[in-house]
Amino acid sequence: MPDFPQPELPLNRREFLGSSALNAAGVAAGIVGWGGVSAASRSPSERVRVAVIGLRNQGKSLAAALAGLPDVEVAALCDVDRSQFAPAASAVESMQPGQPPRFETDFRRLLDDSQIDAVIVATPDHWHAPLTILACQAGKDVYVEKPVSQSLSEGPLMLTAAREHGRIVQSGLQQRSGSHFQSAIEFVRSGRLGAVHLAKAWTGHQLKSIGSRNDALVPPGIDYDLWLGPAAKREFNPNRFHYNWRWFWEYGTGELGNWGVHLLDVARWGLDVGYPMQVAATGGKHYFHDDRQTPDTLHVNYAYPQCTITWEHRLWSPHGPEGRNAAVAFVGDRGTLIVDRGGWKVYGQHDALTAGPGELLTGHLRNFIDCVKTRRSPVCDLETGVVSSALCHLGNLAFRVGRSLEIDPNTGAIQRDSAAQVLAGREYRSPWGLSGSHRLTNAPNQCCVT
Repeated sequence: MPDFPQPELPLNRREFLGSSALNAAGVAAGIVGWGGVSAASRSPSERVRVAVIGLRNQGKSLAAALAGLPDVEVAALCDVDRSQFAPAASAVESMQPGQPPRFETDFRRLLDDSQIDAVIVATPDHWHAPLTILACQAGKDVYVEKPVSQSLSEGPLMLTAAREHGRIVQSGLQQRSGSHFQSAIEFVRSGRLGAVHLAKAWTGHQLKSIGSRNDALVPPGIDYDLWLGPAAKREFNPNRFHYNWRWFWEYGTGELGNWGVHLLDVARWGLDVGYPMQVAATGGKHYFHDDRQTPDTLHVNYAYPQCTITWEHRLWSPHGPEGRNAAVAFVGDRGTLIVDRGGWKVYGQHDALTAGPGELLTGHLRNFIDCVKTRRSPVCDLETGVVSSALCHLGNLAFRVGRSLEIDPNTGAIQRDSAAQVLAGREYRSPWGLSGSHRLTNAPNQCCVT
């Protein structure tokens, strides 16, 4: 295994942004400004070189799965925490022996590398949108983990950047590539359940309290300022860092963005709906008395013209509805179909049809790589991820303001509620603001526009 990189001088930000602007302009004009082979003209048999940004948990799994694809080279691994390099490198090198990846702590070096074709964004939620937009500007294709954004306002900015720069962006909602999820949706839409006007999605998990912890010194080997990135400057606290960041509004989206986005995506997929008309939520921190901000108990109703989607989560009990701890139920007047990652089954009919589980992650990554080569739209494109992520954001916002929200079903925008509209936006710490041109700037106090 190669030596891990030693601390390096910071990238010259003006040079980086200047080159990004020039390269983005070149891509928009059909010219490859990064010195590599155009993805649009790449041979289908050519290897795709990818970089994985964010190496804990899902990032490590994504890196290993990609390294196992015969036409992919995981060329680089990136994390602000240097302790994550060794386990991720081991996972990758076991799948692509003799081709060790290089290591970086600053993602900007990867975006400025003309030999990198695509990036995998597996960071905490608050980095998903900025990294995706920057990567699109740099001429890279992107696989971005769920939820694709950390705030409602970021989705349209991401879509604009991907379209302007002609990038392939796959959302990390891997159920879309699962054969048993696909067959479940086909069954729901076939009419064999009768009229389906209700989909219920839920999780029931028994998590542990994160307790209460004081601020502390930043552990060695961590670039905490870069980890914060666009989030507000604050002292390091271990409860706001690895994994637990998801329970704080500055960095994560709670259980709705953690599990809800997967299952709500399946629910709206089966019902063939997009943005709702109205969202209402009730819940709170009823069980845990600790540092977390997001609710441990939540019910959300999403109203559509001809149907309803409901969400329920509880993080203190593993006993979910129908004996499933994370699933979706499609309720029809001739039966109910329940699907989770273990398969699906129809209830209320003489023929109790079932289907076993199908593989999810590898197929989802395979689809992404194929689309990088062919320039076809992936099975779970960015727009799909933006709408499904918006359902999570809207549920969280309805909970936070404590009232029902009226939604424009064409755009997902909140109507006639200034407090919710403010929360739907996001303020970016300088120099990580997003300007109207969707380019990172050095200007202070930039924020997404709702």
